[in-house]
This record gives sequence, C-alpha cells and structure tokens, in this order.
Amino acid sequence: MARARGGRGGRSRRHGVGVERPVTERVVPSSVPGTPDPLPRAMYHPPGANSDGVELACQPRDLPDRVASGGPLWVDIDSTVRSQHALLEKVFHLHPLAIEDTLNPSSRVKLEEYPGFVYVVIRAVSLATDTEDPYDLSSTDLHCFLGPSWLVTVHAGAVAPVEQVWAMLQRTPELLARGPERTLHAILDTTIDAYFPILDQVDEFIDGLEERVFVHFDEHALRDVFHVKRLVLTLRRYLQPSREVLNVLTNRPSPLVAPEVQVYFRDIYDHVLRINDALDTYRDLLSSTMDSYLTQVSNRLGAATKRLSVVATLSLPFVTVSGMWGMNFVHMPLASWPHGFWLLLGVQVALAAVLLFVLRRRAIV
Repeated sequence: MARARGGRGGRSRRHGVGVERPVTERVVPSSVPGTPDPLPRAMYHPPGANSDGVELACQPRDLPDRVASGGPLWVDIDSTVRSQHALLEKVFHLHPLAIEDTLNPSSRVKLEEYPGFVYVVIRAVSLATDTEDPYDLSSTDLHCFLGPSWLVTVHAGAVAPVEQVWAMLQRTPELLARGPERTLHAILDTTIDAYFPILDQVDEFIDGLEERVFVHFDEHALRDVFHVKRLVLTLRRYLQPSREVLNVLTNRPSPLVAPEVQVYFRDIYDHVLRINDALDTYRDLLSSTMDSYLTQVSNRLGAATKRLSVVATLSLPFVTVSGMWGMNFVHMPLASWPHGFWLLLGVQVALAAVLLFVLRRRAIV
C-alpha cells in the first residue's frame, strides 16, 4: 500500500513501493510557554570591514540596523518558531503571499519577483536513512528571499544544504563579503549537487537489477524494477521545475543579480541538465530491463508449452490404440490371441518413435 509521510515543516517522504500522497498539513509557528524561543542564525559582514570580518551572532533587535547598513547579511529562519517567522514581516517587510507560502509544505519549486526582492523555492532531496526501504526519498522545501544586501532562508528543521553552506561560510567568511547572491548560489549549488549521490545509488540499483534479470533471472526482480523506475520518475519530477528557476536566474536581467554572478548560476543550470540527462538514461535502461524480463518470461513460457506439446504428441499413439482396443465389444481383433498385447504395445512404441524422429528431423525437439 502506498505511503507518504509529511511533517509540520514541509518535509515529505515517499516510498518506492507506492504513490506519493500530497502533504496537506501546514506549518504552524509556535512557542513553548516559559521557554525562550531559539534565536535565528545570522551572519553579517559590516561595510568596509576586511573579508574575514563577519559577525556570526546577531540579535533580532539588531537586524533592522544591519539591513539598513547595506552590508551583506544572511539570516536563517526556522519556520516552526513563531518569533523567528515573525521577522519576515517585521524586519524584512516581505509580501504576505510570499510569507504564507513559507508555511505551505506543498509549495512548488518556483521563482517569483516582488518589489525589492526575489523569492525562490527549491526542493532538497535525499535518500531516507531512517527507514528499511532502500528506495525511500526524503524531500524538504527551502525558501530563499534575496534582497539588495540580504538573504533570508526559511525552512522547518535542519536542512542539509543550509547546514553545509553555513559551515563553509564559517571556514571561508569572505564568500559572504562578495554579496548575498553568491551565498544564494552556494545554497542552490549544494542543493542540486545532492542529487549526484542519489544518482550513484540508482546506478548501483540498476546494475544489480540487470544482473538479477539477465544472469540469474530472479522472478522477484520485476517488483524492484518498478520501484527503481518510480524513484527515477520522482527525482525527475522534483528536478524539472528547478531547471526553469535556474534558467531565469541565469538569463533574465535582474537588479539583484549582477551579470558576473549569473555566470555562477549557469554552472548550476549545467548540473541540472546533466542530472536530467542521467535520469532519462536510467529511465530508458529500466524500460529495457523490464522489456527483457517480460521477453524472458514469454520465452520460458513458450519453451514450457513446446515441451508439453511434444509430450502430448508422443502420447497420441498410446491414447488412440489403447482407446480403440479398450472398447467393450465381444469380438475384437487380436482379443483372443495370446501375444496381442505385446503386438499392440510394440505398435504404439513404434508410432511414438516415428513421431519423435519426424519432430527431430524438423528441429521441433
């Protein structure tokens, strides 16, 4: 039975054995009474500071001043925390429709331009490690708001690409000094590159299926072929909208993305094309494997039918002669002859031998 699980934070999971069900539960920002809300993560590069002069801790009350200063700023917000989610309206003054989309766990991958900022939704995908199903996928929506000097990322819970880029900026803070669009590029690049390990795993799945079908002819391989094919189609469905998003970031002029930065987004676009081509190749390989499996099943069924037909043909003399001389008549030829049984048995064997000779002569057996 198909199963798909979704969390409060827009995280959905689909199983290779079934059809994905849409996650309809919205994210509800909340606070625990008596417990201070976790602070949002922020990284700020003051104007005029050297390349490694990055502030890693910014209080929410300081964010309006940081935004007004014009220095590169990245704020990472957990949408399940009420006080953090409120910053989208109170500090960054984002459009209400865009803020509402951050609470929708089924937001589609898209790029929308608003006055003063660009809104990008990208989907982070990985193979689930907390289930026994090797074909289980886990996906999370990542919302990115790019302003003139700031970048805001919104998600529910930890997201691997954001964690990786945050750790990278801690090691090389000069990347933030190059502008928030370069940080957005790093996040999107890490998100798209996460598809490559999944492709390697899919390639191993297909190699194993081909060996099971062509070498061992495992009768249970067809089910796994369908599972892997569904996994490939799901990955392609997740990836396809990202192609249009990156095409816009690469080719459409924008006051928020400089032409020299668009070259970097073109590199991510090339990665999307490579992944898409690989998924098309895997889909064709799985279709060929499935066709080969069905062909082998048909050939084995034909061979079994052929053997049964030969047995039926060779038994025809025995059935005919025994049926004729088995009728309950008083006067039957050879009925009273003491050697009649052996004569009829020899005739039956001789007829069967003649039929076998003819079938072999015509390469039927």
